Amino acid sequence: MTAKKTATAYVSAGRKKRYTQGSVNPVIQRASSLVFDSVEEKKRATIDRAKGALFYGRRGTLTHFAFQDAMTELEGGAGCALYPCGTAAIANAILSFVSAGDHILVTENAYEPTQGFCQHVLKKMGVATRWFNPLAGADIASLIQPNTKVVFLESPGSITMEVHDIPAIVQAVRRVNPEIVIMIDNTWAAGVLFKALAFDIDISIQSITKYIIGHSDGMMGSAVANQRCWDQLREHSYLMGQMADADTAYMASRGLRTLGVRLKQHQESSIRIARWLSARPEVERVNHPALPECKGHAFWQRDFSGCSGLFSFVLKEKLTRPQLAHYLDNFAHFSMAYSWGGFESLILANQPEELAALRPASGVDFTGTLVRLHIGLEDVDDLLEDLEAGFQRIAQAR
Repeated sequence: MTAKKTATAYVSAGRKKRYTQGSVNPVIQRASSLVFDSVEEKKRATIDRAKGALFYGRRGTLTHFAFQDAMTELEGGAGCALYPCGTAAIANAILSFVSAGDHILVTENAYEPTQGFCQHVLKKMGVATRWFNPLAGADIASLIQPNTKVVFLESPGSITMEVHDIPAIVQAVRRVNPEIVIMIDNTWAAGVLFKALAFDIDISIQSITKYIIGHSDGMMGSAVANQRCWDQLREHSYLMGQMADADTAYMASRGLRTLGVRLKQHQESSIRIARWLSARPEVERVNHPALPECKGHAFWQRDFSGCSGLFSFVLKEKLTRPQLAHYLDNFAHFSMAYSWGGFESLILANQPEELAALRPASGVDFTGTLVRLHIGLEDVDDLLEDLEAGFQRIAQAR
């Protein structure tokens, strides 16, 4: 049988009869204790506890195993670990491969909580972090030290949306030290628009909270690892008490079934709005990987199979605090909220100095206010009308 197409895998992955028990969807199995009928059965479960045997609730139930199998198949890995949120997935993936005295390289456009974890928790543990420019490419080799254990990528990067030249980075790292563990926060691509492990990345991490659950009503993180890193990631995460509840795992499995059609709509709508914004006189540039003006656009075009709904744009002027409040407080369809990836459109803004503080290697190259959008599943014309009204409010406030 030929390999399944991705759209088919969204529907079928993780739906073995063992998990569905004869229904369409995997069962919801809530359990802390799993009961053994005999000493021999307990012995077999202990031996196979890392291979999908029902052992103890923290190792997972059929509900967890169904979703883990699905993610392992979709991302092409050896196994999938689950966490209570995306930040937990990031933190515990890194912790699984570092010790006191080690050094890691992290892209400077990483998710702000990733930066905070490195600056505060890892620093306290004696693990040093060096930030690198997201467009460094093969030049990253010059930053590798003898004690470098992890290289952490995020592409596109949070807020400013730069896309790495991932093959160049991976090849450079492997040439210097093939034992270094390369990880990526792959949330923007939902783990499927960019097949990280096929690019010789060891661990693909994402916030399941975002596109996979897709309805802004559950939190979970995942890390899919290759064969080289899977055992260590799995066991260290287990020892650090990482797990997710069965109901959220069920929601994540259900979200997979519509992920393909939702991503297509997020892509179509976000590209149309990004192009509209790029023609606006108020806009300096649009940071959408599908547009040529976005840094790393050629790498996105080469390495990704599509785009999602998150991007940003930079205004030509820096809005004052009252201007920004008047702009953001009065949208009809864009809500202000953290996170993204749900069916609803969202908006947030950052001033250049705020972002410069989060870009320790190279700062920022703009002076206007940056606005981040998540384009949801509403009618695009309604969203464009809402954005048009926002520009009118800026003009009126001058």
